[in-house]
Amino acid sequence: MSSTPAAVTAPVVARPQRARVIAYVLAAVVVVVFTLIAFGLHGKTGDGPGYFQRGDQAAMIGLGLCAAAGILLMTRPKVEADAQGVRVRNIIGSYDLPWEVVRAVTFGRGAPWLTLDLHDDEKVAVMAVQMSDKQYAVKAAKRLRALHTASLTPSVVE
Repeated sequence: MSSTPAAVTAPVVARPQRARVIAYVLAAVVVVVFTLIAFGLHGKTGDGPGYFQRGDQAAMIGLGLCAAAGILLMTRPKVEADAQGVRVRNIIGSYDLPWEVVRAVTFGRGAPWLTLDLHDDEKVAVMAVQMSDKQYAVKAAKRLRALHTASLTPSVVE
């Protein structure tokens, strides 16, 4: 049986809060704006140099959907941690690290997000825990630090 309290060893799952809301709203606005522009594109032969067809309108809507998909990449970051290790998924790329390779869990002064300092002097950004989320970020950082600290202390088996 472990001497570590259950609250410390409880798994941690965190995702950015504010950035996700902004990304969802912005993606919807981009799709609506591109759709309105697409329906505003019209013309016939003799009206000038531009002549827009249905394909041009569909392409404009498609561009809006592609831009929205790019914006929704901002909702991808997530961190999951338990007693064995931490899994970090950023916008591009992910890491699955055991706690043994993590030296420290830091939230540097002025840093936009949490970082994991590794023993080989590498740093891994944890974009899921963002400074803009204020108390949510502080709570997630404290829970991650507690899990890291608990992993460093040997458990007592009775």
